[in-house]
Amino acid sequence: MSGVIQKTVSKDEDGIRLDRWFKKHFPGLPFARLSKILRNGNVRVDGKRAKTADRLPEGAVVRVPPLGEQPEAPAPAPVVVRPEDVALLKSMILYEDNDVIVLNKVPGLAVQGGSGTTRHIDGMLDGLAVDGVRPRLVHRLDRDTSGVLILARTGQAAAALGKAFHSRAAQKLYWALVIGRPGIGDGLIKAPLAKEPGPRGERMEVNEDEGKAAITKFHVMDTAGTKTAWLALMPLTGRTHQLRAHCAHMGTPIVGDGKYAASDAYLTGTISRKLHLHARRLIVPHPKRAGVMIDVTAPLPDHMRETWKTFGFDPDDRSMPFSEK
Repeated sequence: MSGVIQKTVSKDEDGIRLDRWFKKHFPGLPFARLSKILRNGNVRVDGKRAKTADRLPEGAVVRVPPLGEQPEAPAPAPVVVRPEDVALLKSMILYEDNDVIVLNKVPGLAVQGGSGTTRHIDGMLDGLAVDGVRPRLVHRLDRDTSGVLILARTGQAAAALGKAFHSRAAQKLYWALVIGRPGIGDGLIKAPLAKEPGPRGERMEVNEDEGKAAITKFHVMDTAGTKTAWLALMPLTGRTHQLRAHCAHMGTPIVGDGKYAASDAYLTGTISRKLHLHARRLIVPHPKRAGVMIDVTAPLPDHMRETWKTFGFDPDDRSMPFSEK
C-alpha cells in the first residue's frame, strides 16, 4: 500500500481495539512497525491521534498512512453451521436483545474448541448472526457445566461485559450437589490455585506459595442427612475449575467430578454420574442501557432436576442466598 487511505469501522468491528483492527486488515504489518507509526501520530481516528489500545466505534474513520507493500488479508472461508446445531443454539436461548444473547448451555457441550474438540458453541455462533454480525463469547463454562452463558452481539457490548466480569460488577450464582456436607452453613473459601499435573491430567490445586488468589462464597441450601448437600456458590474470582477445586478442597467434592475426586465423586443408586454443577443465575449491568441490569435464571438440566427430586430439594427455588450488593 503506497498511499494514504481511509477506512470506516464496520458494525461488526464496533468496540475493537485499534491494534486488533490493524491485525485484521493488515496481517503482514509487524507490531513494532505499527507501534512506531502510532508514536509518530501518523494514524488518526476521526482526525485525532490514536493509541494502540483505543477502541474504535462503529462509523469511525481510520486514516492509515503509507505502509509499504503488505500482503492482503485472506478472504475468510465461508462458515456452514449444521441446521441441527442452529436449532440447538436457538433452543438454549433464555433472553436476547440487540446487544446480548443469554443461553442455558447444555452439559457436555464445549464452549470453545481445543485438542480433539471439534463441536463447540463458538463454532456454531455464525448460526445466530444478524446482518452478517456474529455473536461473541464473553466468558466460558466447562464442557460438563450447564447453565447461564452470555454472548455479546457487538464488539462494544463485548468490551462492556468483559469489563463487568473483570471488575466484579457481574454476579454469578451456581448450584452444586456435593458429597458430604460442609461443617458450617455459610462460608468464604480463600484458597490460591495453581495448575498441577495429575493422574487424570492437569488440574487446579491449592498452592499457597505459587497459586493465584481464588475466593468463593458458599451457602448450604439443603442437605440429605450427612450423605450429600446442595450448595449455592458464588465465585469472587474467575480461576479455571475454581468451584470444582474449592469444593474438593473443603472435603466435599462435586457429585460426578471424577477429575477432582476419582471414585469418591459418585453416589450409588439411580443418581446420575454426570457433573452436578450448574450456572444458575447471572446478574450483570446491561452493556448499553445505563442503570439496567440483566438478571437471568437458568432451569436445571434433566439429570440434576431428577437428582433434586430424589432428595426432596426444590429444583425451582429462586432465592439468592448472597447479598446482591
